[in-house]
Amino acid sequence: MPSHTWFVVAAFNESQSIGAVVRGVCEAGAKVVVVDDHSADDTLDRAVEAGAVGVRHPVNLGQGAALQTGIDFALRQGAEVVVTFDADGQHRVEDARVLAQAVATGETDVACGSRFLGLDADNMPRGRALLLRAAALFTRWTTGVAVTDAHNGLRALSRMAASKIRLTQNRMAHASEFVAQVRLRKLRFKEYPVKVLYTAYSMAKGQRWTNSFNILIDLFVGAISR
Repeated sequence: MPSHTWFVVAAFNESQSIGAVVRGVCEAGAKVVVVDDHSADDTLDRAVEAGAVGVRHPVNLGQGAALQTGIDFALRQGAEVVVTFDADGQHRVEDARVLAQAVATGETDVACGSRFLGLDADNMPRGRALLLRAAALFTRWTTGVAVTDAHNGLRALSRMAASKIRLTQNRMAHASEFVAQVRLRKLRFKEYPVKVLYTAYSMAKGQRWTNSFNILIDLFVGAISR
């Protein structure tokens, strides 16, 4: 992993998975901050035990807000590369390393993972795939950025890019807002193939295809509010 890389993990009631996620990141040689978005379980304790720095929101604010809190924290610690990484175990550290390296070497300012560029997702529900493709098309239309997977939470940002992007949409709309700000700030952007691991746990935590309708709703809300 490139030096001075910080992983930012937004977590809400992820005590079952967060320990393994943090250990995987630490074993790869990166530092990690877990932003506990006011969980009702012991997510934060398990994250800290596994090697993370823990930050807790006093009230539940949503994933977008938790990511922004974590990004700000990582920048204050001197991060040169910031990686956003999901708490439920669906992202692979080896994919994050590729994205972080691309940013660290100056290949791009923002590297985003895409599950539609050659690495098939394991057990990806067909309905969810269709909705994610629709979300990507909508984001391309509203932002002008040629994304193939707008709602993939695995991203790497240079220090400069992380300092310029500010997420104000607290929930799912933050993903399309992120892409819009890439264009607004004139940042170099590139997608890389990654594999998303759909497990029984991640599906139960919000990856069910029926919940994907929320993505489209928040996309429209985000577009109206910009």
